[in-house]
Amino acid sequence: MNAAAILDTVLSPQALLAVLHEVEAHFGRTRARRWGGRTLDLDLLAVSDLVLPDLAGWTHWHDLPAECQTTQAPQTLILPHPRLQDRAFVLVPLMDIAPDWRHPVTGKTVTEMLHSLPPAEIDAVRPL
Repeated sequence: MNAAAILDTVLSPQALLAVLHEVEAHFGRTRARRWGGRTLDLDLLAVSDLVLPDLAGWTHWHDLPAECQTTQAPQTLILPHPRLQDRAFVLVPLMDIAPDWRHPVTGKTVTEMLHSLPPAEIDAVRPL
């Protein structure tokens, strides 16, 4: 099941991510291997129009070849999430709460990003 939420917090993005990881661990999540099976996966997709660590760092992880994505992991928080625009399972729930949020690097809204994906990928995301 996938869902999206908007949070209001005084925490830094790094501190918020640490809290999300603590929640995952509390519910039994272990990080044995990148993109391995998981009982709970809480991602920090974006913080307003913040780009972390900077545009060059974001671009590096966004442009990472597919064959490297499963073996390489950043040592720092990357925002916005470098793959959010590619994943219908992220964008469909995000449409419910922030269809007009604009990606700070690409300039595309959630609506535009979702409509740029293949219809079959969008249709594969089913509401409960």
